[in-house]
Amino acid sequence: MTRFFYTLALHLLLPWALLHLLWRARRQPQYLRHWGERFGVFRAALPTPTLWLHAVSVGETRAAQPLVAALRARYPGHRILISHMTPTGRATSKALFGDAVEHVYLPYDLPWAMRRFLAHFRPTLGIVLETELWPNLVAACRDAGIPLLLVNARLSEKSARRYARFPRLTRATLAGLAAIAAQGEDDARRLRKLGAPAVEVFGNLKFDVTPVDDLPDFRALIGERAVFLCASTREGEEAMILDAWLKVGAQRTALLVIVPRHPQRFDEVAKLIEARGLTLQRRSENRPIAPEMQVWLGDSLGELFAYYAAAQDNGVAFVGGSLLDYGCQNLIEACSQGTPVLIGPSTFNFAEAARGALAAGAARQVRDAAELVAQALTLLADEAARRRMGEAGRKFAARHRGATAKTLALIERYGNTEEVVASGRRARRPERRMRDISTR
Repeated sequence: MTRFFYTLALHLLLPWALLHLLWRARRQPQYLRHWGERFGVFRAALPTPTLWLHAVSVGETRAAQPLVAALRARYPGHRILISHMTPTGRATSKALFGDAVEHVYLPYDLPWAMRRFLAHFRPTLGIVLETELWPNLVAACRDAGIPLLLVNARLSEKSARRYARFPRLTRATLAGLAAIAAQGEDDARRLRKLGAPAVEVFGNLKFDVTPVDDLPDFRALIGERAVFLCASTREGEEAMILDAWLKVGAQRTALLVIVPRHPQRFDEVAKLIEARGLTLQRRSENRPIAPEMQVWLGDSLGELFAYYAAAQDNGVAFVGGSLLDYGCQNLIEACSQGTPVLIGPSTFNFAEAARGALAAGAARQVRDAAELVAQALTLLADEAARRRMGEAGRKFAARHRGATAKTLALIERYGNTEEVVASGRRARRPERRMRDISTR
């Protein structure tokens, strides 16, 4: 009955959802594409058995990189399908995997749309990354006999409180999952408190992510200048950083590199920079940075590792989404590259990784933009401190690798489904160890 009212509310909100797509399309025209997929309408079915992963946006898609590689190696006879909710997630998937996987949007969580999605692709197994709890999707997988795993799961206190407002629906949804693998003990504890029957702790897949082979050499474009990299910045943070940077005259001592989290904000951030009288060059110009340039705007996708690499030896990186209350973006990438890391006070999305990086000496935490700029300048003047932090970051990242192997072993615990009636509906089979699905 609880799911009935949830579904009724979704149907009533459909006009708003369509208006929301149109609104988002003002800044990201890609939102106008593939509308049919959001309602379960897809092109030709995949010709081979399919393993399906859901990665809602950019962060989850990057986290999926080592798992996709492992699945392709383990099950070469299967096609990999990755579903997303955002155009940036889909674009990231195409940049990382190309035509080696299929890219689609996951439909809205409407029972009929989810049934059409599953009937069209007929996945052997479903894998949802991080915390995407869609009640009708879980129910549709259960009815179709498709094991659905929640892996690399994270759940902040804030999100846990939101789910706790609907205890029966949340409990039923969690109970419908075949298995849950959490990033850390705190995530597992919150999931259990909400009613998850069994949760294992495997660590974070993002520790296993490695740079692609053909990343550009940004240090060659920058030259020998010291770099203060502000990576994955969110709305409101750039203005605060720019004002603090100007207040101390830091633009005369180092190159400020700003890489906004969302591509639809590139032009907006450029205007913020120019409004403050700073000279600006864009990454998209693809040329060496002129000596008189004070700010380099990273208006590119999928190149964060290259930006962090450019700040390894003669730079320091601030990881955005932490100065204001966004919960922090991924600081693991910077640590793994040996780049000294600064983070703000808000870290709930990466709480465990932030605690570990701070304890290891790989990162420092600041309270506000003024302290951020002060710490950045202090580190830029202290080569020995930067070297210590960089080495601590590499060791910290290496120490926490291994979640991909554990997740692959989890996938192998679960059995395949089989056709039982001519209509193509699948019956649920009892849980057992997974046969080698590559022999099907």
